[in-house]
Amino acid sequence: MKIGILKESGIENRVALLPDNVKTLIDLKSKVAVEKGAGERSFSSDQSYIEKGAEIVDRSSILNNSDLIISIHPLGDDEYSKLREGQSILTAYSPLINMALVKLFVEKSITTFSMDMVPRTTRAQSMDILSSMATVAGYKAVLEAANHLPSFFPMFMTAAGTIRPSKVLILGAGVAGLQAIATARKLGAQVEAFDVRSAVKEEVQSLGAKFIEVEGARDDKNAGGYAVEQTEEYKQKQKQLIQDHAKKANVVITTAQIPGRKAPVLITKDTVENMLPGSVIIDLASSTGGNCEHTKDNETVVVNNVKIIGNSNFASEILNSILLMRLFVALALHTIKKLLTNE
Repeated sequence: MKIGILKESGIENRVALLPDNVKTLIDLKSKVAVEKGAGERSFSSDQSYIEKGAEIVDRSSILNNSDLIISIHPLGDDEYSKLREGQSILTAYSPLINMALVKLFVEKSITTFSMDMVPRTTRAQSMDILSSMATVAGYKAVLEAANHLPSFFPMFMTAAGTIRPSKVLILGAGVAGLQAIATARKLGAQVEAFDVRSAVKEEVQSLGAKFIEVEGARDDKNAGGYAVEQTEEYKQKQKQLIQDHAKKANVVITTAQIPGRKAPVLITKDTVENMLPGSVIIDLASSTGGNCEHTKDNETVVVNNVKIIGNSNFASEILNSILLMRLFVALALHTIKKLLTNE
């Protein structure tokens, strides 16, 4: 089997597989080709791939000759036409949203594996890309907020007086939210968290944060750990409670997303208008529309002296964390075994 590793475009710093991972695939009697320069921004040179047995080629060679193509992000729109029937793609392309792309794969008889659709079960934990990358995003979000906030996170007692600790509001207590809570608490902030899932209340409290609860939430145990759409009555209660707490917060970090849907708006324009001057909003749902009405993906917007940072690329900023590369190789190994069996 011929496996091709693509170079990521844009501001992405990660690479789908590191040299050590490549060796694992070669040990399975597979041939591995890596696009020239694919690992440079992850501190993995072309030579390091060659030393592990990979071949360095251009992008068109990988698209034309690989049985299995591996990348973090989907291919360019003009590249799908270059694929041939029977090829396989391992990436993360959000099939619940990109239905046109799914239809194209079906028409061209291309087998696809989307990493963001791996179920959040015990058996699949080693391949859960969303949880691992959300951990990185939650951690980086707090550090980013601390850098932009014009005050300290912890309380300081000096001869000149006492500085109160910053108040941090976390909206969404999933993996990213829990990591954000833990990091903010370590920095000495007073932390509050909101989530529609009552099951996370104990987790939030165990990390030292106060859980903000709205009565009447729908909690679907079959949703795989994700939030579900709520009733209009609940949304109105939620909106008012979030606004009341956001007004008093120095930092708001939003993480709420629903699979296959636009991110719910939790911070309205009116809320932003009433927030403390100099406060910061970090919106981790910016890639799916954002939890704040002012959010723009991968941009920083300032409204009424409130800084709104939409960043969907935090996961690529910590290159020492090679979780993603390990996850891709875990699913790649599974995929290879399945494909070899079918052959």
